Amino acid sequence: MTDGDDLFPGFDEQFVATPEGTFYTRSGGDGPPLLLLHGYPQTHHEWHAVAPRLAERFRVVVMDLRGYGKSCVPESRDGAGYAKRLMGQDAVAVMEVLGHRRFRLVGHDRGGRVSYRLALDAPERLEKLAVIDIVPTALHLRGFGEPKRALKSYHWLFLAQPAPFPETLIGAAPQFYADHTLASWSKRKDLSAFHPSALPHYRALFTDSARLHATCEDYRAGPTVDREQDEADLAAGRRIAVPMLVMWGDAGIPASGTDPIEAWRQLAGEIEGVQVDSGHFMPEENPDACAEALLRFFA
Repeated sequence: MTDGDDLFPGFDEQFVATPEGTFYTRSGGDGPPLLLLHGYPQTHHEWHAVAPRLAERFRVVVMDLRGYGKSCVPESRDGAGYAKRLMGQDAVAVMEVLGHRRFRLVGHDRGGRVSYRLALDAPERLEKLAVIDIVPTALHLRGFGEPKRALKSYHWLFLAQPAPFPETLIGAAPQFYADHTLASWSKRKDLSAFHPSALPHYRALFTDSARLHATCEDYRAGPTVDREQDEADLAAGRRIAVPMLVMWGDAGIPASGTDPIEAWRQLAGEIEGVQVDSGHFMPEENPDACAEALLRFFA
């Protein structure tokens, strides 16, 4: 498997030790700190076409979330070790070690869920927040009564089944599962958007039994601890206090029957919204539009 170093020219590579484990990062550029968090079924490599553009204005940090890529794989059962609150604390700890107490934050997919949870839990750490192709976890799950939404997001309930059911089925055909997932959520329904040096990293998540289990634990947290924390915040009227950019693909997951801005208004205050010509994987399907929107917002 290629290491993908050619995808981040000029970026430094570092393993960052924290009390919860060691996390893999790449950093590049000069300016205010900006952290990018990837989604599923991906690693930090998803940012390869966007990070260099952002590094012209910012000190860009990309990291692998716990359980993904080259980062630590904490033990977990029933999703407890992959609550987005814990993963947000990972991001804070990594940035603290790198010398960044306050920073700007972008999260796609699972990384977006980590990002908005961090914004709710530790707003003092953030300058601004951007999330890509998600709505809040609790609201997403409430929408499963709509067949179109449920079919588009079938993986939420499949991956959340008790171990080792999804792990066993995925492990029997890991590349088929990875390629099907990536293609089916893209606008063109194929793998053309994904760089040949990035694809092996995404496929590798499902050939490593520990990381395969970790990705399922990530989703087991969704309808349990993550939803409970969201519902508690919604009931208490808590709001994301920092300025927020919401981006979604016109063929993305939120586009299946949801108004993303209206959904986020239930949990956030100052919101900007941008729809992009893309499926779910905007940083790779339309990196130019993604980078331009982020540069406008964070500048």
